[in-house]
Amino acid sequence: MAVKRYRPVTPGRRFMTALTYEELTAKEPERSLLAHNPKTGGRNVYGRITVRHRGGGVKRKLRIIDFKRDKDGVPAKVASIEYDPNRSARIALLNYADGEKRYIIAPLGLEVGSTVMSGPGSDIKPGNALPLREIPVGTVVHNLELVPGRGGQLARAAGMSAQLMAKEGDYAHVRLPSGEVRLVRLECKATIGQVGNVEHEIVRLGKAGRKRHMGWRPEVRGVVMNPVDHPHGGGEGRAPIGHPSPLTPWGKPTLGYKTRKRKPSDRLIVRRRK
Repeated sequence: MAVKRYRPVTPGRRFMTALTYEELTAKEPERSLLAHNPKTGGRNVYGRITVRHRGGGVKRKLRIIDFKRDKDGVPAKVASIEYDPNRSARIALLNYADGEKRYIIAPLGLEVGSTVMSGPGSDIKPGNALPLREIPVGTVVHNLELVPGRGGQLARAAGMSAQLMAKEGDYAHVRLPSGEVRLVRLECKATIGQVGNVEHEIVRLGKAGRKRHMGWRPEVRGVVMNPVDHPHGGGEGRAPIGHPSPLTPWGKPTLGYKTRKRKPSDRLIVRRRK
C-alpha cells in the first residue's frame, strides 16, 4: 500500500495525502456482520456533552469484529481484506470451515486465501490467536486481552503491536506500544503479528473538511473566549494569563497534572510509559 500526493491546484490540496487502498479486495461489506451505529454528538444518556467538538460526519455502519477469537480449533480462510470506517486498521473477513463468517483485525502480511486458526496448538504465524502461554518470548502480537475471555483490548490500531518480553509464574511481561511494560496473565489470548495499514500515521488531511467528515467539529481557543467561559478568557487584546500554567476550561492544570486514579491493576504495571 502506498501514500499518494495531490497536485497543489488548491490550498487544501497542497499538502494533502491519502492512501491508495490497493490492498482492499472487496468494496461491499458482509451484510450479516453489519449493525446500526447511531451518532451521539458527544452526548451521554442524559443529553449532556461528555466529549466536546463532536457532531456531523458521514453515516457509518458498524462492522461486528471478533475480538475474542474464541472459535478454537476450526480453520478459517481469508475471504477478503476490507475497509472499516470506524477504525484505522483494515479488517479481514474469515470464512470458517463450518460455514460461519467473522471479521477480525487484519495483521500485516495477511492475504486472501490464507488460513488462520485460533486456540492452543495453532502455528505462530500472522493472524493466528493463541494464549500467551504458548507464544514464544520476543514474538510481536496485537489484539491483546487483559482479562481471559474478555476479548482483545490492547494494540488494535493501525500499525500497532506489543512484544512478549518474558514469562514469570502465571504472568507474562508485555511491552505495549506506549513503552509501558505490563504483567498479563498467561491465559490471555493475543493475535500474532503487527496490525496492518502502517502508513496510516503519515497521512495528512490537508483541509478542515476531511476532519468534519470524520465527525469532528472546530475547536475554539480559550484565550479568545470570555472569562465566564474559560480561565484564559477576557482582557483587552491578548492578555497574559494570570496563573502559573495553562488551565482546562474547568480550571485544572493542563500540563503535568496527574489525573489517573489508583486502580487495582496498577500493581501489574512493571514500568510506566513515562
